Amino acid sequence: MSGLDYKVAKSSDGIPGSELPALAWQKSGRSNPSGNCVELARLPGGAGIALRNSRDPDGPALIYTSTEIEAFILGARDGDFDNLIS
Repeated sequence: MSGLDYKVAKSSDGIPGSELPALAWQKSGRSNPSGNCVELARLPGGAGIALRNSRDPDGPALIYTSTEIEAFILGARDGDFDNLIS
């Protein structure tokens, strides 16, 4: 896994979960037992944040910068995406 350039891996297709190092994945306390949630994990060395579908842990993970995740979380907190779940 050493030498993976996360900037190169950041693409619309994501990076295969098998190519990521062991990460401490975190999911929302609002997740349900059916696994309907996404998980996020901080990449080593501050390389960004990985996001994956918890039902497919070996599937693709999207890689975002910490700044991108911060903008999303703050926007969600402000209600910017409430129309998507109504």
